Amino acid sequence: MLTKILITIFCSLFIQDYVILQMNFLAHALLSFGNEDFLTGNMISDFVKGKRKFDYPIAIQKGIQLHRAIDEFTDFHPITASAKKLFKSDYRLYAGAFIDIVYDHFLARDESQFLKNDGLKKFTEETYQQLNKNAIYFPLPFQKMFPYMQSQDWLYGYSSREGIRKSFGGLVRRAAYLNESDIAFALFTENYQQLAEYYALFFPELKDFAFTKMRELQAE
Repeated sequence: MLTKILITIFCSLFIQDYVILQMNFLAHALLSFGNEDFLTGNMISDFVKGKRKFDYPIAIQKGIQLHRAIDEFTDFHPITASAKKLFKSDYRLYAGAFIDIVYDHFLARDESQFLKNDGLKKFTEETYQQLNKNAIYFPLPFQKMFPYMQSQDWLYGYSSREGIRKSFGGLVRRAAYLNESDIAFALFTENYQQLAEYYALFFPELKDFAFTKMRELQAE
């Protein structure tokens, strides 16, 4: 009985921990498709628990719903499952959090996704500008984090390997059950081409799914 209780407590703590550790902000920004309110909801969703989403305007609520649909699609996709295996033996339940960051790295380097936006840098600048317009709706944790995201340009930082090293380190600092990211970065480097191929197969499906889901939410 005690063992079951301890397992339940651990799983509950892990789930809360993992939600905050999901760091694929660039994907969520791009998959808001230029809609300012959806963007806000999409970016703050991990910091809005349960029924608290109803505290926000309807359009932002729908952005929160879109974020959660994107996460569910990603987490349960067979390609993501294959990518997680590269990290699972060393990081177990946290493998998915590392893959979120890995996907954002390859997205940041995917010129086909940012060509119409005149490049990643312009896209990130426009994203921060749009988010600032809705800063009144930021939950406190995101409100505290956002100035660092903007001043250090986290969204652009995903494009470099050094940026990924820092993102992995940031993930570990926020995690209750991780104490290093060096192995994760080595795995990322050693499996770089394989991970790139996973991204190339996965992201077009995710983008199509997110666009369709957004249209459904707008029609409700």
